[in-house]
Amino acid sequence: MWPLMSALLQRRQHKQHAQAQAQAQAKARVQAKETELESEQDLAPAFRVAHSELFGRYLVANRQLAAGELLITEQPLAIGPCVSCEPVCLGCYRPVQLTAQQYRCAGCGWPLCGASCRGMQQRRLGHTEEECEIYGQRRGLAAELLTTHATPDQVRDLYELVLIVRIALLRHLTPDLYAQIRRMESHTAARRENATLWQHYEQKVVRRLRDDWQLQQLEAAELHEICGILDVNCFEIGQHGAKARTLYPSAFLLAHDCSPNTAHTDDPLSYAILLRTSRAVREQETLTLSYAYTLQGTLKRRSFIQGGKLFWCRCRRCADPRELGSDCSALVCRSCQLGSIRAIDPLDQSADWACDRCAHRLSAVQLERLLDRINDDLESIDVHDIPALENFLARYREVLRPNHYLLLSAKYSLCQTYGRIEGYLLPELSPQDIARKERYCREFLAVIDLLEPGLTRLRGVIMYELHAPIMVLAQLGMQTGQMSRQEFQKRINEVVKLLTESAHILQLEPAGSSEHEMGRAAADALIKMGC
Repeated sequence: MWPLMSALLQRRQHKQHAQAQAQAQAKARVQAKETELESEQDLAPAFRVAHSELFGRYLVANRQLAAGELLITEQPLAIGPCVSCEPVCLGCYRPVQLTAQQYRCAGCGWPLCGASCRGMQQRRLGHTEEECEIYGQRRGLAAELLTTHATPDQVRDLYELVLIVRIALLRHLTPDLYAQIRRMESHTAARRENATLWQHYEQKVVRRLRDDWQLQQLEAAELHEICGILDVNCFEIGQHGAKARTLYPSAFLLAHDCSPNTAHTDDPLSYAILLRTSRAVREQETLTLSYAYTLQGTLKRRSFIQGGKLFWCRCRRCADPRELGSDCSALVCRSCQLGSIRAIDPLDQSADWACDRCAHRLSAVQLERLLDRINDDLESIDVHDIPALENFLARYREVLRPNHYLLLSAKYSLCQTYGRIEGYLLPELSPQDIARKERYCREFLAVIDLLEPGLTRLRGVIMYELHAPIMVLAQLGMQTGQMSRQEFQKRINEVVKLLTESAHILQLEPAGSSEHEMGRAAADALIKMGC
C-alpha cells in the first residue's frame, strides 16, 4: 500500500472512531427498541398459506418482514439431474465424462465421479441400491448408451428419467414422502391440451419406461403426473459445478414475479434450500420468487415460463415495455439508427416491435429469429475468452441497446474474467482494461439494482468485482498525480461501501459455497483497510 494511501486511511480511521463514539449513545437507545420488535416478530409466523383462483395456493407475509429474514430452510424430498444437462454423477451431480476411462458404477454402469462419491447409497439424495438394480437390469437400454458416441438428445433423454424413476420408487420405499409429492400441483389437464408437451413425455418417458424398460408397475397416469409435478414445482440448484433439480416440501408455494422479493440458495452438502427476503416486505404482500432467469428479456422469459409452468406471466415488469426502467430488451432501430425498438404490447407474444423514433417495425417472429441467432453466437463463445467476448460486444453494439440482456450476459462474464485468468490478472491489466472492467461492473449493477434490488447474490458478487478496479485506478491516479486527494478519498469511501454491502449479502450464503467465501474475502479486505 502506498504511503499516501496509508496516511489517508489512518485519518479516515480516526474520523470514524470519533463518529462511532458520538453515535454510541444513539445506537444504545435504538437497540432496546429493536430487541422489543424482534421479540414481537419471533412470536408471529413470517408467512401463511393463502389461496386464489389466479395463484392457487401461495404464501403471504404475515407481518412486516425485514430484508434478509430467513423464511424457509428445508431438505429436498427428491433430487436428480437437471433436464438438458451435461452428463453428471448420479451421487453428487458434478460433471462427468462419457469416456471409457470415466469411473462407473459396478452395479449398473452409469458414470460416477468416483468410488468414494458421497452420494453413493444415500437415500433421497444420491445413487441408491434400488435404482442401481433397475438400471443394472437394463444396461443395454441405459448405461451402455452413455458413451462418447451418444448424441446430446440421447444423453438428455436418459438423464431426464433419473428423477422420475426416483420419485416412482418412493411409492414403496417412503410412502409418506411419495404422498407429499403427489399432493403438489401438476396441471395435468392443461398439459394434456398441449399436444407437443404431452407427446414429449408420452414418448420419452411413459412409453420408454413402460414398454422399453418393461416397468409395467408404473402407471401411465402416474408418470404423467410426476412429470407435471416436476415441471411446475422443481428448483434447479447446484454449487461448485454441480447441477441438480429438486422438490422441496413448501418452497414451491411461492408465487412467481419477474422482479421477486425473495432470493434462494442451496447448501452445497445437504442440498437444503435457504430462502430469504431480498428486500423489506409489507404485511399482506405476496412472497415471490422468479421461475425464470431474471436477466432475460420479456419475450424469452414469458415463453420459458409458459413452456414449463403453463401460464403467461403478467407481472408489472412483463407489462412494461421498458422492463422497470432496465430496458433490457431494447434494440437499435436499423432504419433510423436513432430510435429504440421495443414491444408494442409486451403481454402479447405475437405483437409487433416498433421504433420510438420512426415507422420501422419488426414482427415478433423476425425478432425471435434475430435473438436466437445472436444467442447462438454468444453460446459458442467460451466464458473465459476475453477477446471473443469483447468482439461480441463490438459486433452487436449497433444492433442491441447497451442494457440488452444478451450484451449484459457477455459483460457479466467479462466482469468476472478480467483480473482472474492467466494473462489478464489484475497486476497485468492496462489502465484501459481496468477501466473497462469498472464500466462493465457499473452497467451491470445499475440493471441489477432495478430488477433484483436488495440482498441478492448477483448484487453481492458484482459489488465485490467492482471494488477492485475502483481501488486500483484510485491508487494509479494518486501515484501519477492525476487525481486529487478529495477524489481519491471519495473513491476509497465507495470501495468501503461496496465491500461492506457485498460482505453482508454474500455471507448470508451457505458456508462452503463460493459466494460465502467471496463474502469472507470482502470482510477481510475491510479489516485490512482498518474499517
